[in-house]
This record gives sequence, C-alpha cells and structure tokens, in this order.
Amino acid sequence: MKKAIPLGIMDYEKLIKDDYYAVDKTLMIKDFLERKSSVTLITRPRRFGKTINMSMMAEFLDITKDSKEIFKDTKIMKTNYADQINQYPTIFITFAGAKNSLQEIVSWIKRGILKEYQRYKFILNDLDEFDKPVYEAIKKELINFDNNQLNDITDSLSFLMEQLEKYYQKKVMLFIDEYDTPFIEGHVGGFYNEIKGGLAGLLHNALKLSSSLQYAMLTGIQRVAKESIFSDLNNLIVCTVMDKRYDQYFGFTETETETLLKYYDLRLNDEVREMYDGYHMGEVEIYNPWSIINYADNKELIPYWVNTSSNIMIKKVMEKSEVSFKEGYETLIRQGYLDTQIMMETSFYEQSQTESLWGLFVNAGYLTIEQMIRKNRYRIRIPNEEVQQEFMSLTAYYLQVSESILDDLFYAVETKDKKLFENSYKNILMTLPSYYDLKDENSYHMMILGMSAWLTSEYEIISNQEAGLGRCDIILKAKKALPSYVIEFKYTKDKKEIEKESEEAVKQIIEKEYSKKLKGEIVYIGLAHCGKEVEVKWVEK
Repeated sequence: MKKAIPLGIMDYEKLIKDDYYAVDKTLMIKDFLERKSSVTLITRPRRFGKTINMSMMAEFLDITKDSKEIFKDTKIMKTNYADQINQYPTIFITFAGAKNSLQEIVSWIKRGILKEYQRYKFILNDLDEFDKPVYEAIKKELINFDNNQLNDITDSLSFLMEQLEKYYQKKVMLFIDEYDTPFIEGHVGGFYNEIKGGLAGLLHNALKLSSSLQYAMLTGIQRVAKESIFSDLNNLIVCTVMDKRYDQYFGFTETETETLLKYYDLRLNDEVREMYDGYHMGEVEIYNPWSIINYADNKELIPYWVNTSSNIMIKKVMEKSEVSFKEGYETLIRQGYLDTQIMMETSFYEQSQTESLWGLFVNAGYLTIEQMIRKNRYRIRIPNEEVQQEFMSLTAYYLQVSESILDDLFYAVETKDKKLFENSYKNILMTLPSYYDLKDENSYHMMILGMSAWLTSEYEIISNQEAGLGRCDIILKAKKALPSYVIEFKYTKDKKEIEKESEEAVKQIIEKEYSKKLKGEIVYIGLAHCGKEVEVKWVEK
C-alpha cells in the first residue's frame, strides 16, 4: 500500500507516526541553529507549508519530547546538529485559525497560549511568592473569553518563557506560525486598531524585551510595518520570497514534485508545470505544495489554490489603490508581466502606496518575481494557470462586473455563440459603474483586455501587435480546438453612426489582413460604441 496523502495535516508528529507521505525538509532545522538569528520572520503565501515546518522545528527542539524515532533516517540526523534534538524548552503557537470576528480572534490567541501553559503546568505548580500572583493574574485573563482585548495578556508569553528558563536553566525557543493573520483579519473586518496594540505588546515583550529568548521564528504573509508592530525590534531578520535564506523549504522543489507525483503514478509534464509551477523563492523554482498534493489525490488538473482570506484582503486594498496601480494592473493583464517598483518588507495597510501593494500581491502568492531589473525594481508576472484563474475574480472585482456575466461572455467566445456574446457584452456595459471612464476606443479596449484574463488557458491574448498590414486591437489566438477571434474597436459620439462604425471595424480587419497568421475557424468582431450603447458586427470566416 502507498502512503496516505497528507491533505490538511498540520502536525509533524502525526505526519510521521501515521505514515503519511512526507517530504524531508529537516535541514531547515540545521540552517536555523546554524544562523543563530535572534528573531527570524519568514514571509510566504498561505498553504505553502509554513505550519507543518514550524511544527517540525518545535517537535525536534522541544525538551519535553522524545522525538528520535520520529526523525529517524531524516537528513538532520546525518548532520552535526543531531545531538540538539529535544534540548530546549520550546513554545509553539499558531495564529492560523485567528479569523472572523474580534471575539473569535482574541479567543483563539488566548486558547493557543493557554495550551502551552497547560503543557508546562508542572513547572507552574510551585512558583515563589513573587511569581505566583503574576501567574494567577495572567491565568485569570487567559480564561476570560468575554474580554475582547489582548492588552491584559501582553506579558503572558514572556512570563512563561521566564519560568521555563528558571526551571530548565536553558533559554527558550519560540515559534509563532501565521503571526499576521489577526492583523489581516482586523484590517478586512474593520477592527485593526482594536487588535493592533495588544498583539503588538504581546510580540514585543516576548521577542524584544524577554531575556529568556534563545531564538524565535515567525511566519506570515508579510511583515507588518516595523514602526508600529515591531517598534525598535532591531534583532529581526526578515526572509521574503526574494531571500536565498530558507528558499527551498517552503513549497516543493522540481525534484521533490517529480518524486512525489511518480510515487502516486503521475508524471511531471508540461501541463502540470503550466498549472502549478512558476514560483521563484530566492534562487529556487518552487511548486505550490497544496496544489501538488491535491492533484496527487484527485488526479485532476484543476485549480486547488483558493485563498478566501487573501482574496478578500487584496480586494479591500485594491479599493484604496492609487492611479499608478490601476495603470500597472492593466499593463500586467495586457502583456502578462509588469516592470515596476516593489516594497516587500512593509504591509500595504500601514503604508498604503503602490509599491507595497505589489509587494502584497507577491507575498500572498498572486504574483511572482521573474527577475530584478535594478534595486527595488522587478519584473513580476502571474506564476501559472491556477493563479491566473484567481485573477479572473480579481479582475471582475476591479471592473465591478459580475463574475457570472463575464463567464457568460467568454463561454460565448468558446462556443461561438453570437447572441450570448452580444447580450453578455451589452449587460456588462450597462452594469459598469457610472464612474467608469468610457471616453474613447482605448477605454473599451482596456476593459475587454482586462476581462481576457479569463481566457488565457484557452487563448493567447495579442493586443496592439503588428498583424497583416497593420496593428489589430485584440486577437484571441486559440491554443486548443476553438475558434480564434479578431476584435476591432470603434467609438463615436453620434448614436446614429454606431452601426456604420461596426461595419467599418470588420472591413478594416479584412482589408488589413489581421487574421493572416491564424488557422482554423476565425470570427471577426467589430465593436462600435457610443457611451454604454454598442453595435456588434459578427462575421465568421
């Protein structure tokens, strides 16, 4: 029998003991101990293996456990750090489930800390006369789930660390997984200020002020701006997706992906690469691990990476974006990549500028960095077809058009349904917000180009490139057994002229031979506009 596929497994001990398929990332422990960084923050997209890696680190180091059997035959046990196993008092907390309402978030954080207090209750039973009242006060607030604040437990981690050091005569390893989830949820839910102060104090006291800390590691999507959350935390090392440090440990490398798929009788071919590959972490090409293990389980080449919280977060910040972001977004959709400035180490919702918004897109996994052009300027692109489909939802939101109407429009393209195409396109124009600027041919051109993100798996999108004897507005060149399309836009201020203009558009397509290099079925579409009114001329070649 083959090993079970580890879908949703977040606990390293369970992963190994229950004989799930495991990719050996244990050399991350060696790197961590070797670097001796006081506090390390690693930013990666959701579902890229952060929680299981943090669980692995805690399992190896935790002095209360005997993990030799769990790590038997792993890479770490073949290094000089094998004797470090189970040698440190260790605290491991995940904020991954700290979501939804303020009360639920505070409750999750308190329960996570309480769980660690319960694990170490044997060292808290015999406190001296000075520590005991502090412990009782902290315990009282930790179990007070009616209090939606964290301000009264800001010393809870640092106090536990102090007691652990006293008991074991060793400093403490601290791991906090998905530390920024409460901040993101607070931003999305409108209670960011309510969560920020208490959580900042909790982290600051444990990571900066505590003399009991040996090393700490945090993971999250992004770094929350240093001047508020990590104020004067000058011992913080930040490893973004561009950093070479730890680049191979989150997500699957090409070799790891190929080995896993082969084990489950699947091949790593071009179709799999197009769907799930494309991420660049430091100097390593990385596959989305969540998608790969779901594909191994399901054996269907479909999108699996759907991240609701990240999606909502990005939609929220897109609402506040500058004009420069909107121009860049349209360029990204039009040509498939964008050369722009990126700020990776600060969060958009604390420094709301275009550079940090692009950084959020990269950190959250919606874009990847293809190359550095010069300092702080990079070429970014959508990594693969799976994420491309997520951009459909973002683009619909960006245009404030119903996803179902867009789906109808492009289903009409795939099925060569003239009537559905015409009705859907008219519906889109009628439902566009009144402030959407439809002032010339280019306005409609950019709108359709943005929507064409929905078609990139079926069509090559060609815009304003030389074709035949001129430059065509948009060509949808079929990649599969589908009709190709040549689309030309016209604009007039006279409603009486739009029918004539649509005919002129098709005439231009034919005379300029825009379809010269296309094969198979071809449809010419002339779109003439006057405000939100349109005339569609549809000619099948």
